[in-house]
Parts: sequence; structure tokens; C-alpha cells
Amino acid sequence: MCGIVGYTGSKQASPILLDGLSRLEHRGYDSAGIAVLKPGDSIDIFKAEGKLHTLKKKVDGNEPIGEIGVGHTRWATHGTPTDKNAHPHTDCSGNVAVVHNGIVENYLELRASLENEGHKFLSQTDSECIPHLIEKYLLEGYALTDAVGKTAQLLRGANAVSVISRQQADNIVAFRLGNAGGIVLGYGEQEMFLSSDLPALLPYTRKIAYLSDGEMVSITPAGASYYLTDGTSVSKAPSIAPSDTVTAAKGDYSHFMLKEIHEQPEAVISAMRGRISFDSNTVDGADFGLTDVQISKINRVVLLGMGTSLHAAMVGRLWIESFARIPAESDNSSEFRYRDPVIDQNTLVISITQSGETADTLSAMELAAEKGAYQVAITNYDGTQATRIADSTLLMKAGIEIGVAATKTFTCSLITLFLFAMHLGQKRGTLEREKAATLLKEVALLPELLGKTVVDTTQYEKLAEQFFQYSDFLYLGRGVNFPLAMEGALKLKEISYIHAEGYPGGEMKHGPISLIDENMPIVALMPVGPRYEKMLSTASEVKARGGTIIAVATENDNSIATVADHTIQLPSTAHELNPILSAIPMQLLAYYIAIRRGCDIDQPRNLAKSVTVE
Repeated sequence: MCGIVGYTGSKQASPILLDGLSRLEHRGYDSAGIAVLKPGDSIDIFKAEGKLHTLKKKVDGNEPIGEIGVGHTRWATHGTPTDKNAHPHTDCSGNVAVVHNGIVENYLELRASLENEGHKFLSQTDSECIPHLIEKYLLEGYALTDAVGKTAQLLRGANAVSVISRQQADNIVAFRLGNAGGIVLGYGEQEMFLSSDLPALLPYTRKIAYLSDGEMVSITPAGASYYLTDGTSVSKAPSIAPSDTVTAAKGDYSHFMLKEIHEQPEAVISAMRGRISFDSNTVDGADFGLTDVQISKINRVVLLGMGTSLHAAMVGRLWIESFARIPAESDNSSEFRYRDPVIDQNTLVISITQSGETADTLSAMELAAEKGAYQVAITNYDGTQATRIADSTLLMKAGIEIGVAATKTFTCSLITLFLFAMHLGQKRGTLEREKAATLLKEVALLPELLGKTVVDTTQYEKLAEQFFQYSDFLYLGRGVNFPLAMEGALKLKEISYIHAEGYPGGEMKHGPISLIDENMPIVALMPVGPRYEKMLSTASEVKARGGTIIAVATENDNSIATVADHTIQLPSTAHELNPILSAIPMQLLAYYIAIRRGCDIDQPRNLAKSVTVE
């Protein structure tokens, strides 16, 4: 969840650290801080509650001098967002500075023991026990790398840590335990870089290496030495990272989220590219990974995700069952890992994680690996932890997404799942050629239809003006549109802070109907399709009880006016593809309501782009 950067070399560290943090701020913006080792002197620490710009103001004109340092942007878990709880944290003597991502599950036990030994704590964080443990081992005569390794062995939970010390003036030591976000090392010319995510390193180098679970590294300007936490040496060769030159500039857009909503037609084209042969009406991209023999042996599919990725998994399940005729289920990654799921080598596990670093999903993938399942990861970034656990990877190809609320990564994960489901169906002989040809004709039109859907925002501004002061919303859908009802509710919650729930239309009479009155707007997803008439009936029931209906419907639907107070029109497409089009109104409605409420769109409170803690 938090972001970590580090630098050691011949340049001044602070500008590089601040630049790296600016590329990681989406991981957390409760506070930020840097620690720079002054040559032959102390560790200078600057930290500030709030977003990164607050820290930058604090540093401006008072930049710490030094060629080695670490930085951190925080998403709070233990301890409120304050200056004292901000990272970096130090030991009693100020000889050690630490930045940390993760949760130290046994920190209360460790803290009590350290306090009994005389250590003084200044924060309420679990992180602060780490520098004190390192201090303890340094005082016992251990070298820095050994002290950090012994500390790592005491910690329970998923944790990623970077350390500098006055005792080794050009050295950064880091380790990774479990799935607390990655640690990526960047190799420069007589300089080394460290970060939680690859994009922070790309302006400086493409020569990189990743830490695996249970590994640590010691870096100096000359290079890197890798170890297990018990001190055993590990051989690790760097590789060349793919370069992503997509600009992060908002351009003429007021927010990254709006920019990324409008980028969806192009992003979907990117996700489709190389995966469709329109000449033969087949989906046969080379990156699907599974052989024909493997596909023939699949007897069950499990799709995993969290948040928006879970909603994509729910839609993907329906497509796989429909096209490939394989029993499929979708599950929350965290709940899956808490079960003892019945899966084996004939189970296909599809894990969806836009960041590739979601802790619960990674843990679920590790459980699936233990049980012998074949795994496919659907993610937006190559080289992430998910890609290294999975047997094969399908990239979303959405490009860089800065806004915390997922938009284009959602639509790209959907089209990737749609094409993969078609691929499975074609290989298994369960998707008829005529049906496949019809679907692919509609897929070819999808970018154009998405473009039409994003172009008219006036209707969303008008709806926002009318509904921004409401405190509760109910979203309803059936079939493939039910997960979109959940996604619409999630978007509204994420960025406008309005309570909203997504329900199956058929479930409405089993409880939620009692909530319906003039103060409960209903967003009803009811494009033309197999469940249209049932949704029309559901909307009528809502109307009869005084509810206000915002309908998401197919253009030129003449029946919708009988039940809808407001109508958002979608272009006509195959009903199987409606979820991809319906994503746009869910995003835009939430966006403009949040604008009207004055919310922080790109960095909503308490959220982070990549959830790397449990």
C-alpha cells in the first residue's frame, strides 16, 4: 500500500527521492517523508502529514545534503496520519532510518520487549519496532546486513523494508517478506535505485531486478548483493524492463480519472490488438498461454479478484460458462485464501489484479499453486509479483492508470476476459463458428461505441446537480449487468463518499425494497437483453413505491419512459458486451457527483491504488 524509494550514488539524493515519491503517491497519501544521510554526520529527516506537496514545501529551500537516502509515502494502517507517525522512523540514537510497507502482525509483542530493554518509541505505528530491533543487533556487534536479516526473521506478516545507517554511509539494505508490495532494484552507472514499483525507476534506468519473498539486498553505488534473511548468498542477474512512455500528464483534463475514462476506447483497442483474427473469426492470440491439451483437461474455472477486479471476475465467470461450457465460480481473493478450496491440476485459476501486487490475491495465488492448479494472471504490468507466480499472464494493456478509482483497467480486464472466454470456447468446440463471428463483429465496433458513450457528459453533470446531496443509492442489475451494479455502487462509494449498494434485481424484494422511498435513488441497469423484461418489472416495483429511477438503457428503447425518471442511453450492442459499455456511465455518474460534492477525485480518502497489505 505504501510507497518506498531509495537512492545511493554520486548525485544529491533528495531530488531523486522526491521525484520517485511523486510517481508512487497513488500508493498512499496520508503522509510522506525522506531520510538523507549527510556525509560524515547525521541522518536528516523531513516528513509531513498529508500529501506529497506538503513535504515538498517543507523541503524547499532546506534540501538535505547527501548522496544516499530513502523515502516513503504512507497509507495508514497503525496510527493516525500525523507527522510523528509518518516515515522514515529511527532508532533511539538516530543512527538508523527505516521505511516500511506492510503490517508487522506481532508488533505489540516486539514493542513490549523492546520497551522493557529501554527503547523509547515516538509513534503509534507498527513500523517503529523495526529500527529499534536493528539498533539492538547493531549494539550487539552485528554488521548492518546481518542486523537487518535478524530483524526480518523476527517479523510476522507481509513486509517490505528499506534501511540506511550512519555505520555504512553508502549502503541501503532492504528485504521483502510475503506479499507486501514488491521491491524493485534499478542499476545505474555507479548508482543504484530502489522502489516499490517499476514506473518510479523508468526515468533513470531499465536495468532491474526484483526481490522475492524471504530475500534481502545490500546496495551500494557499485551494485547489489543478494541474500536470504539468514545471510545465505543468492545469485540474481538483472534484466531489462519494458519501457512505458505513456505520459502521466493530465493535459486538458481536470483529473486523471476523467482523462482515463476518456482513454478507454483506445485502451480497449490496445487490449484487443494481436488477440483477434477477423479474417478467420477466431480469438487466437499467442499470449493466451494454455495449450490445446491443457484446455481440453480443464474441468473447472475459479476467478479471483478484489474490489473492481472481483466485479470483472464475476462477469468473466458468466462468459466462460456461456462460451466454454466449463463450470466456473468467482470469489473474493481474501475469502478464497481463508477456505480450503477444492482445486487440483485440472482447475484453471484466473487471478485479476490491475497492479499485480494486491496482497490478498497474491496469497490466494500461492495457495492455488500449492494445490497444483494452472494459473493465469490478468494484470496491467509485466514483471509484477502476480506475473511471477502465474503460469501465464494476460496483460490488460490499459497503459498507466494514475487515478485510484479503476476505470480503464476495468474495461480492459473485461475485454481481455471476454476474448479469453471466447478462446476457450473455440478450442473446446463449444462456441459455434457463426456465434463467434457475430460476437467478433460486435467486438470490432466496441471502441467506436465506447467513444460515443464518453463524449456526452452534459447528462451526468445534470444528474449530479440533482442527486449529489443524497446519502444513499441502490444499484440494480441482472445477469451480466449485476456485477456492473456492484461496480457502479463501488465507484460512487470510492470517490463521492456516498453509501451505495449493488444488488441483483431479483434480490430487491428480499429486503432492499423496504428502503425504497423518495430519498433512495435507484440506478437500474437495463439495456436490451435476455433479462430486460424482468428488469422492467423490477423498475415498475420500485416506481410503485415512490423510488426515483435512473435507468441505463439501450438507445431508442421506447418502453423505458414508462418507468424511468431519468435515462442514460447506451449504443446498441450484443447483450454479452453490455457490461463493457455500461462501465462508462457508472464511472461518469460517480465522477460528476464527486465533483459536485467537492471530493478529491484522484486521491480519495483512505484509499490507495495498490493494496499491498491485508
